[in-house]
Amino acid sequence: MFRVAPLAGETTWSLIGRVAARYGLDAGALLGCWQWGNHRPRHEGRGLRADAEVLLDPVGRRVLAELCGVGEEVLARALLAFGWEDPKLAASEAGPGAGSGRALWRVGGAVAGPVALGCGLCAARRTGTAGVRVVRYAPRWERVCARHGRWLLDADADLSAGGREGLEFLDLRELPEVVAARRRWGGVARRAVGAGVEPGRVFALAHAVVARWWEQALHWDLEEVWPWRLHLVAGGGAGGDLEWWRIVGRDAVVFPEVVAVADALLDPAMAQLAWVDSGGERPLPADGAFCRRLGERVGRPWLGPLAATDFGGPLTSWMGAVIRLRRGAGGPPGYGNDPWWLRQEHQSVTMAGQLRVLGKEEKAPGSGRMWRAAVPAEERALITSTIASAEEQLLQLRGVQTGPAADVARRLLRGLGHSAALLDHAWRRTALAAANSGIPLEEVAQWAGMPAGALRDMLAASQEDDG
Repeated sequence: MFRVAPLAGETTWSLIGRVAARYGLDAGALLGCWQWGNHRPRHEGRGLRADAEVLLDPVGRRVLAELCGVGEEVLARALLAFGWEDPKLAASEAGPGAGSGRALWRVGGAVAGPVALGCGLCAARRTGTAGVRVVRYAPRWERVCARHGRWLLDADADLSAGGREGLEFLDLRELPEVVAARRRWGGVARRAVGAGVEPGRVFALAHAVVARWWEQALHWDLEEVWPWRLHLVAGGGAGGDLEWWRIVGRDAVVFPEVVAVADALLDPAMAQLAWVDSGGERPLPADGAFCRRLGERVGRPWLGPLAATDFGGPLTSWMGAVIRLRRGAGGPPGYGNDPWWLRQEHQSVTMAGQLRVLGKEEKAPGSGRMWRAAVPAEERALITSTIASAEEQLLQLRGVQTGPAADVARRLLRGLGHSAALLDHAWRRTALAAANSGIPLEEVAQWAGMPAGALRDMLAASQEDDG
């Protein structure tokens, strides 16, 4: 009998697959060792999920330990899901077949967190077996294999939409700054702990900030670093699959900036700059020292004004919480004073989620009429950003109707005027995007509440401006 030791953080199903491979078998050949209470998870396209996880009852755990040739305590230390209890497993112990090993399928992310594809070269070095896939639990900041210069991809993503089912990693050998950022993250995480903040919360907020910039960067003329990195991780060019590669390559490409932003937001001096910029109250100026310094810390001195005027995002929420804490004021409804609290709508969409949307659009009949397929990504990002900015401006007006009449009137009129201008801009861009997407002009004009001739003139004027 061969001895197959588990790898730290490995999924139980990954270990079962390696045990089968050690005997020259397919993983499915070992399924008969347990009685299964459900079916293996699949993607919406019916492909098998790489992030599948297995939960075992006590008898089932003994069976796995015997197959591996190691003790149950060894498996319990390495496999995060090994001792996971499930009510369905407990209920089955008294049912038919009681006394035999029971097992349940689960999606790994619902058991113990994000799941990634492991580095095959590292797995071969540790196990002595080449060509075996390893799947392990790993947060985003643990996706860099520094030894082999690889970014390890999410295991929950269905890569079939891009025809690259076998893709497990992105090559970072020409991007040493990404590997260096992984080493820097250790120091950032220690500073977070020292500040009394869970490092994962800091990373999530920084990632949300940078992911928002990533969407906006399509219309940043001065952004040169990210397109170059994306070109490299795509193997020399994204070509006609730009949107697919922007989804798959995002986390690797922006990782250095995520670490830099996390480091900056933990810096008390940066919080002080946000407070000074506000003068004790919002809104913040577009030329404020905080955003200017943040741009410099991510290697983009020109980014400050763009970041400062991007209202409604996770960065402005962080600044707002810092300012409210300094002045001892409560936030508006739905807002906390915890700077590290990330609202659900601010959380960055995962690679798997974006690929699901992309796959549906490509497969749906008449997908050319679907909004994401018909409207360029940069235009969609601009519309979204403008609406969010208007929302943030309006939220700032809550509770302002106190104080001298002139001050209240000035703040209300300026805030409402700015919000109205932003909404009008978003309205016009949406109407033009709809018309340019091929929707009949008369229908767009009806929805926009304007004559078709006026919309036609607006469209012509926009084309002249672009030209």
